[in-house]
Amino acid sequence: MAEVLDGSLHHLVDLLRISHIDLDGKRIEARMPQFGASLLQIRGVAAADDDMRAQFAEALCDGEADAGAAARHHGHLSREKGWNEHAKQINADAKIAKPVADPRPEEFARLFEAVHEGVYIGIIAHGRTQTLSANPYLKLMFGFAGETPEPEVRPFDVDQFIDPQAREAFVDRLAHDNSVTDYLLRLRRADRAPMWVEVTAHARAEGDALRIEALMRDVSERKRLEDQARDLYHQLLQAEKLAALGQTISGVAHELNNPLATILTWAERLAQRPADDQTRRGLAAILAESERAARIVRNLLTFARKRHTTRAMIDLNQVIRETLALRSYEQRLSNITIIDALASGLPNVFADPHQMQQVLLNLVINAEQAMLSTHGRGTLILRTWHDPEQDAVVLEVNDDGPGVPDDVQPKIFDPFFTTKEVGKGTGLGLTVAYAIVQEHGGRLTMKSQPGGASFFVELPVTGAGIQKPLPTPPDRAFAPPLTASGSSILVVEDEAALGAAVAEALADAGFVVDRAGDGMEALERVRARSYDLIVCDLKMPRLDGPSFYRELKYENAPMAQRILFVTGDVAGTDAERFLEESGCRWLAKPFRLKDLLRSTSELIQRQ
Repeated sequence: MAEVLDGSLHHLVDLLRISHIDLDGKRIEARMPQFGASLLQIRGVAAADDDMRAQFAEALCDGEADAGAAARHHGHLSREKGWNEHAKQINADAKIAKPVADPRPEEFARLFEAVHEGVYIGIIAHGRTQTLSANPYLKLMFGFAGETPEPEVRPFDVDQFIDPQAREAFVDRLAHDNSVTDYLLRLRRADRAPMWVEVTAHARAEGDALRIEALMRDVSERKRLEDQARDLYHQLLQAEKLAALGQTISGVAHELNNPLATILTWAERLAQRPADDQTRRGLAAILAESERAARIVRNLLTFARKRHTTRAMIDLNQVIRETLALRSYEQRLSNITIIDALASGLPNVFADPHQMQQVLLNLVINAEQAMLSTHGRGTLILRTWHDPEQDAVVLEVNDDGPGVPDDVQPKIFDPFFTTKEVGKGTGLGLTVAYAIVQEHGGRLTMKSQPGGASFFVELPVTGAGIQKPLPTPPDRAFAPPLTASGSSILVVEDEAALGAAVAEALADAGFVVDRAGDGMEALERVRARSYDLIVCDLKMPRLDGPSFYRELKYENAPMAQRILFVTGDVAGTDAERFLEESGCRWLAKPFRLKDLLRSTSELIQRQ
């Protein structure tokens, strides 16, 4: 009898689609190839309709000795040739084992108790559930105590679902297909904490409800790793886009800054001369529009991570309050309600307050436009908190607008991508914000659903990962230039129009000015005579600014310390290292005439 039971158990292991079971210290191995998935009849767990192995077992458990007849009854025997031999063996074992009275031996119950997947048997309907059986591992998965009565373990109750609509979809799918495989659900544990569960189940109708037999697997950790991998992929993809466009934009900004600097210089010079009212209005318009173009260029450089930042330990909540104060009037007129939930005792972060304000303004204005375009009013919620795990301060900007469509979300931070009407947006706002936050060692992310979107700004508290700022340019605040009449200046600029404008402006201020078109010509002039100051472009043909500096330092070190560089591209890898190493003063194009005159006078007076 022991041999008969041993042989039957070997075949039952085959039916279970597992490699082995351990019963009372004895290992029972599978002996047949595995042909598919099955659900075992354990404590009333019914087999899936399309699972032949379980159906063989079902026929035998009901006392039917002819397993081949059972297979033909289900219409599967002719499909699987391998099952013929398997059925014969089961049939022979069953005939020998017929005197065994219990069709479900104690070992089955042990396996039900020991299996490391949640097993659930119960009744489920649209508004109620009833648990018939739940194994210990299911209780463990959902955080119930081991002694909890099985009827109290109801994972498919309405309040166990994070999204009630997901439950409706799950029940409808079971009712329609009678089964699901690896169906992903967001459920709650006993302590109400969310978890991801994968469900493989078979169901059959019982009146207006469904009887369900399900295997349930906790996949929360897998989902967390998948989400991390997806976030990392998107970050890498965005970084690649920024790096690729950064080089191009840097060159474009340099080319734009030269004509802008020329326009600004001439406009300021002409504005200082007597003119009628109409001419003055025209000059004022030229100056204003040139400054506007310069701001666009600075945004491009910020996107390309090529703009100087001045950072300090700041209170992010204070920056938020000041930014909201700037928008309060427009928000009041537009029926935008602001709710702020700013955490007290928030750690300071090392950041540029002006750039953080720029990031916040971009997010707030985008949210306002989205809400107004949807229902003409809206509620904007701003929250801050400290994330101790990441050691970061987090800012959330949440709106009740239409949300961001799924097809738009992957492109939301792309340069020049916009969903606004032509002329309403440049497509750079979120891109610039993304670049600023990343440059500060943080992250800018977005989550959206119908009825609103949330943008999250994460900034490190410790300053780890923050990029080193560029050399400090002079303060753009106005200060009267110091007089240095009669001092000699060499202007080295390959752009003829800009070189002429700068030279004439310096001459108007009383300086004696010479010009050179590139570094080679400048070296020839310096060898011929000495200058009190050299105003030199950084990027030029033949011999550029850094090469000119090194040659001059080798030939005339004191004069090399009297160079003022002007450039529209301050942070390209070589240029950034050069400015840091040389310690030379520099002006960012397009510069205002007063800044140029002040810088030249200060450098000459310092000698």
